[in-house]
Amino acid sequence: MQFYQKRDFGTFISDTFAFFKEHGKNYFKNYLLINGILLILMVVIFVLGYREFFAQMMGSNTAGQNYYFEAYFQENQAMLILVSSIVFFLFLAVTMVSYSYPVLYLKRLSETGNKDIKADDILSDLKSNVGRFLLLFLGMLFIVTPLAMIVFGLSVVLMFILIGFFLIIIMGPALMNVVNFLMFDYLHTKKGFFESLSYSIRAQFSYRNGREKSPFWKYWGSTIVMYFIIQTVSSIFTMIPMMFIFGGMMTVPQTGEMQQNPFEGPMGIFIFLLYGVSLLFSFLMINVIFVMSGLQYYDSRTDLHRNLDLSEIDTIGTHEI
Repeated sequence: MQFYQKRDFGTFISDTFAFFKEHGKNYFKNYLLINGILLILMVVIFVLGYREFFAQMMGSNTAGQNYYFEAYFQENQAMLILVSSIVFFLFLAVTMVSYSYPVLYLKRLSETGNKDIKADDILSDLKSNVGRFLLLFLGMLFIVTPLAMIVFGLSVVLMFILIGFFLIIIMGPALMNVVNFLMFDYLHTKKGFFESLSYSIRAQFSYRNGREKSPFWKYWGSTIVMYFIIQTVSSIFTMIPMMFIFGGMMTVPQTGEMQQNPFEGPMGIFIFLLYGVSLLFSFLMINVIFVMSGLQYYDSRTDLHRNLDLSEIDTIGTHEI
């Protein structure tokens, strides 16, 4: 697959699936080797740490005895804070690896053409980019996030005159593309954070040469279509546990019997395991969006399109017949 080339709306989607058809086995094998232990540990702590908490909360609500839940919360406050802190830091570590992995994988693949990338190669790239990724994370947390909140806040205010609905629909995928372009440009080049942020915004609206049609709508359209595909598939994992929960809550108990708490016993473990699988699946599926964002980024780098074409012209006639 040639990475640095022009693509249209449909090609972004088809080439994304073509990428996973060609490289998916190697891609996800390395992803699970690097990130799998953290993902499994986070799911186990989530299941064991919060199952009893939700069981107590649902039990007190169905029985009409909210003070039992308040007492349980006060008695186990330290444990809940500890579990929440562990889950938060694990989630942060998983997010950092999950966000940087597809960028570094595509960078290595596009630069070397090596289809047999090893986990050690990606780990080496991760270690050499830890400092830059931490700066990127801080920049997104304290600069991009507040700006995005201001823009979305204005859009919500404008919803009273209807234009806000249109702005939110436009801004969601566009903001996702800006953040993804920022990560790709920052980790593919030696630019500073603000220089890459500037490029990620400008690249949504025009190519570097300024003579071609704006790529905004093909980036926006392909992102929102792929997002809906992923959400449709992911909803299968979220709807199943919800059906079990509502089924347990809607069961009419016999006279004199208390309504069964869906979070207690084997059923509660089963429901949380399903949510754990859903969480794992969500982290895997987000890679599809990142790979497509990488193809969009390579589409925007028209300066490298020319270099690639020239290098291919130079090799004409050099191969033995």
